[in-house]
Order: sequence, then C-alpha cells, then structure tokens
Amino acid sequence: MLFDRSGAIRGVAQREFRQIFPQPGWVEHDPQEIWSSQAGVAAEALAGANLAASDIAAIGVANQRETTVVWDRRTGQPIHNAIVWQDRRTAGMCDRLREAGHADLIRDRTGLVLDAYFSGTKVRWLLDHVEGARDKAERGELAFGTVDSWLIWNMTAGGVHVTDATNASRTLLYNIHANKWDDELLGIFGVPRSLLPQVRSSSEVYARTSDRAFMPNVPIAGIAGDQQAALFGQVCAKPGMVKNTYGTGCFLLMQTGEQAVQSKHRLLTTIAWRIGDRTEYALEGSVFVAGAVVQWLRDGLGLIRASADVESLARSVPDNGGVYFVPAFTGLGSPHWDPYARGTIVGLTRGATAGHIARAALESIAFQTADLIRAMEADAALRLAELRVDGGATANNLLMQFQSDLLGVPAVRPRIAETTALGAAYLAGLAANFWADQEEIAAQWQADQRFEPAMDRDIAENMLRQWRRALERAKGWEPPS
Repeated sequence: MLFDRSGAIRGVAQREFRQIFPQPGWVEHDPQEIWSSQAGVAAEALAGANLAASDIAAIGVANQRETTVVWDRRTGQPIHNAIVWQDRRTAGMCDRLREAGHADLIRDRTGLVLDAYFSGTKVRWLLDHVEGARDKAERGELAFGTVDSWLIWNMTAGGVHVTDATNASRTLLYNIHANKWDDELLGIFGVPRSLLPQVRSSSEVYARTSDRAFMPNVPIAGIAGDQQAALFGQVCAKPGMVKNTYGTGCFLLMQTGEQAVQSKHRLLTTIAWRIGDRTEYALEGSVFVAGAVVQWLRDGLGLIRASADVESLARSVPDNGGVYFVPAFTGLGSPHWDPYARGTIVGLTRGATAGHIARAALESIAFQTADLIRAMEADAALRLAELRVDGGATANNLLMQFQSDLLGVPAVRPRIAETTALGAAYLAGLAANFWADQEEIAAQWQADQRFEPAMDRDIAENMLRQWRRALERAKGWEPPS
C-alpha cells in the first residue's frame, strides 16, 4: 500500500499466496513465495499509482509476527518452509518445557505464555528436524528471522539482518524489560545466539534497498509486527486505548504506556513499539482463527465463491438458528490457551442451512473477541467505552453490528480500515521526516462508521452463555502429543 502525506491511500495491490498444511495442525508458507509476492505487489502498486521508486520517501514493513524462517546466510536459501504462527506441531515441546518448570521464568521475562504460537519452539523444531541444521547453526552459517527480517534481508541483498523490538518480543527469547536477547532463554530453547537478528527500534532508517531490489535505493525505516502496527495506525497512543484487528486471526491490544502490565487473566504482555529510547507496552489477546474461518467456508466447504459473499449468505437467515461454531482449527488462543482444542459446530438440526453455518462462523469471530475483552477489562479494572476496529473483515457490516450488539458498546471503523499497513507507513515516515511527529499523525485519524449496540442485553448474554457451552465441547479434543 502507498500512502501520501495526508495518510490517504495512493496505491494498493494484493495477492494471495499458498497456505500449506502438511499434517493436521501444521501450517507452513514458502518463504520464497512470500518474498516474490511482496516484490510483485510493490511493483504493481507503484505502477498503478504512476510512481517511481524515486518518489518513495521510505518503506515500512508489517508482518505476521511469529511466523518463523531459517535460511542459509551464504546462499540466502531457506532450509525449510516457514512455520506459520498458527502451527501447533510444537505443542508437545511446550508441555515438556512446562513440566520442566520453565513457564514462570518465560512469562516473567517475555510477557508471554509458553505456547506453540510463538517463534522459540518453531526455531528449535527446525534445528532438530532439518538435517544438518543444528551443526550449521552452531557454526554461524544460518540466520533466523520473522518475516520482517526475511523481507529486509532480501530487499538489501543479504546486507542487513535486523528486526525490531515488537517482533523480538514475540519469540520467547527476548527479555522485554531489559530489551535484549536473553541468554538463559536461549539455553532453555536450544537456540544459538549466532542465528539472531540485531534488534532495533520500530522507527529508524535501518538500510537502503539494494540496487537490484524492486524499489532500488529507498530507505527502509519502519518495522512493527502487524498488530502493533495496527495499534499505531489506529493512533492508540494513550494508555487505556484499545483496538481489535480482524484479519486471519483477531488481535485485541490495549496500550499501557511505559508500564508492562502483567496479566492475571491469561493475556499477553508485549512491546507496543520502541521509538528512540522510549519503549511502550500493550496487553494483548490473540484469536487464532477469525477471517480464516471464512477462507475455510470458501476453500474447504465450497459454500461461497469469494470471501465477500459470506455476508449475503449469513443474511439469508434471520439468526443463527441455535448453531454455534467454534473454529478451533489450530487450538484456542487467549484467554483459553488450549492447543488441543479443535473446530466444533454444535446445535445442528435438520433445519440448519448453509446460511446458519455462515452466520455462526461470522458470529464466532465476535464471540472470541468478547472473551478477550472481558479478560482485558478484568486486568485493567475498567469498562470498555468503545472498540476501534480495523482489518479486512471490518468491511462486513453484519459482523461489526453483531460485535457491537454483543459487547454493548460502539464499534468504530476508521476511514482507512487497513491500519496495519498505515501504521507501518507512519513509523517509516516518522524516521524519514515525512511526518513531523506523532501529533501530526494523530490529527489524521477519522472515523468511517460507528456501529451502535441495538440488541437486548438479555439476548446477548444468553448467546454468550450458549457460546461458552460450545467452547467446552471443543476444548481438549486432541490427545496431548
């Protein structure tokens, strides 16, 4: 996406790439396909806007934070497919580390729960299962990175191996209080320090793109994990401000300023961003499957031709008909943290139709978000006044209205829903002096639509009770690995 000085979109291109499922619960991407798709859409966006690389002030990168790539430093070739954040293959490894008594230390230093969601066990799996990988790693021949590191390595023709504090904070290997890789954690996970990227702030000039890149000689000046980028793009700059991003998963973040708040309700403490010497933090809740459930209706069941068709199918029925859908395809995230839960549809009768399943699928996204908000309200001892929403699924008005109805507070959609990309652009533009300061950025935020609650609270609470019953039937389905 290309943004101008007013924060308006000047160019956009997008392209799906393959989701690879080698075994149940395993999810992979081809790192080369990620790189080629990004280079391709960047060139398309430039061409579509009739712009050249010389017109670009800076590049910002936002990425799926925990997806893990390991590659050969000499050849630049990945040693294996990327292991995606949704992948559950290391759930058993997490169980063993928990049994060994490491969970509390990990939580204290990283702000994270010990779960297969994060990068640390994925790196360990690659080193243990790819022939010769551990020996190469010990010799300093391999590099690990989340997708931001992988893209920047390629944009600089192997010249720069960096990440930022937000992505580092999602690895289980980074001490978020000391702001450094933690040697004791590296030992617990068996990850050699030589693999790791340099950790930088979220807004600074890291390098310029290679002369051989899709946009030659352009400053790369912003990095943030996708959810932190969205928090920045939503201008949630003050403690207590909350946003929820509706993408492949759902990610609810509350800005907590310079205080790293420890959750008592199984949420995560994470770095929101680091700009200069100032590190700010957030509480986070993570839903593993949100928009991905719509992809499954499309690709797995063939109920719809395009993802956008789900709203009209869901509107073909007046309500869910008693059908509840728990899309725990890869386990449950916050606040449940059950890697052995699996997808479940309950309440089916002979009267149930494709419309009821579609409606239940959409409602599942809102139910999971409600679970997160209740936990976050308990941690922060406050009642949510409004929810700022963003991400592709916020274009679905039925979902947004149901979310507001369920919570009993307004859901506010911004003028630019793709705030993840906008946040990455803002971080890069700050470093390149394209924008003067965060106050100038904050002045650009505008609401597109407010969805006000209209459902009777008794009905909403009854639906939440039914949802919790469905959740219990999904939990613990797979035997521990």
